[in-house]
Amino acid sequence: MFKVKDGDVLAKRLGAIVVGLFEDDKKPDGIVREIDKKLDGYLVELLAEKQLSSGFKKVYKIHTFGKLESKVIYFVGLGKKAELTFERVREAFAVVSKNLTKDEQVEVAVALDTFLTEEKNNQVFAKALAEAFVLTSYRTETYKQKQAEQKSLEKVVVYTSLDEDAVEEALIVGESFGAGTNFARALVNAPGNYMTPTDLAVKAKEIADRYGMEYSVLEKEEMEKLGMGALLAVAKGSDQPPKMIVLKYRGKEKWENVLSFVGKGLTFDAGGISIKPAANMHEMKMDMGGAASVLGAMEVIGALKPDVNVMAVIPSSENLINGSALKPGDVITSLSGRTIEVRNTDAEGRLILADAVTYAKQLGADYIVDVATLTGAVIVALAGITTGAITNDEDLMEDVLVAAGEAGEYLWRLPNFDPYKEMLRSSDVADLNNSPGREGGSITAGLFIGEFAEDTPWVHLDIAGTAWSKSESVFGPKGGTGAMVRTLATLARNF
Repeated sequence: MFKVKDGDVLAKRLGAIVVGLFEDDKKPDGIVREIDKKLDGYLVELLAEKQLSSGFKKVYKIHTFGKLESKVIYFVGLGKKAELTFERVREAFAVVSKNLTKDEQVEVAVALDTFLTEEKNNQVFAKALAEAFVLTSYRTETYKQKQAEQKSLEKVVVYTSLDEDAVEEALIVGESFGAGTNFARALVNAPGNYMTPTDLAVKAKEIADRYGMEYSVLEKEEMEKLGMGALLAVAKGSDQPPKMIVLKYRGKEKWENVLSFVGKGLTFDAGGISIKPAANMHEMKMDMGGAASVLGAMEVIGALKPDVNVMAVIPSSENLINGSALKPGDVITSLSGRTIEVRNTDAEGRLILADAVTYAKQLGADYIVDVATLTGAVIVALAGITTGAITNDEDLMEDVLVAAGEAGEYLWRLPNFDPYKEMLRSSDVADLNNSPGREGGSITAGLFIGEFAEDTPWVHLDIAGTAWSKSESVFGPKGGTGAMVRTLATLARNF
């Protein structure tokens, strides 16, 4: 989709050209000045009359009427140079990409140098370009008999005076990050009857086959032999068989220093006997958002091949109701041997993750990052804007925070003080209580998982608010967002 070239973009016969405008530039300069000359001063006139703006994310389409080789030029406002960041330039590219798609442009040239500043690491803006164009290309799959056809961008030629190899590498990274995020979005948006635990295992195997990763899956009988009582307890309420899915990417000769991503794969969550309200329950197909993020990250890792060992562990089940379903007050025994009193069957994600974290350690995980749509409480605390995090290891937490910053994803650390941990031990009949109450709900839920990480460096990411958007965003339609795919992939590349 992306190609890098040096030379005069105005001399090329292309469908459209994309040019950036800064507020700081009071007079046209560089390529903008050249365009103005060819258009007989028309740009200066438009700027003076405020019919063309360099305000952040403002997009204007100018027809060239045969005075340039390209038929149309899209100008996108970038605001002030001092305020330009990776995230802001990525948003600007996203806005113009949406305009190009709406106008059914299939081939476009981007004058990358018009988006650059002297103070910034400019190659990273090429990554932002590719990421934004790929993210905005995503369309939610529908199952309607008649579907509207829409053309999409097929070719983006990036013109720049920067080192071509460096820009090309940045474009490849950005394109991979966007593709991995879109992969996760598609998994989350799939209806529950199209995305069962078995279907999720098939999607994981597709990644393994595509990139030569090791793949394995534990079936119910094997889980019973191993004693995965927590995952099996949740699965009892469903006719769909549970799966424990494992992918291994070997970036080093020896299987050591293993970074493990553990993703909650609850393919539909009705809450079990502690049933959820009917309103908006259809959205609970998104409760496997953690698994989707992990698989999206593995897609990126497979494409970019970093020098690191990464293992994905995904416990997958449904949380429904039948005559065998888990009941409030039941006591179950996890793979670790710890017993758990179930006070709320809708606090099931932490149960399946408990066995997954223990299993990841048995498979050699040296570092664990779990990702889960875990609690409604995190939405109350942080809205649908920021992912909540909790940890038992300062160094790993810092690595994750740095990765999130580089990826442009918001992340906020929650406390892990001992009094919160004591709340988990409030059961009279078991080692742990899976739902000690509403107060500090996101914290206690995360720390419940941490009980099974024990001394292994561990970070928990609660994406209940960020994995799903109820409205369209600058990067795509409502629904699955692919939250934390880019953070996990960045963490792996930096590890």
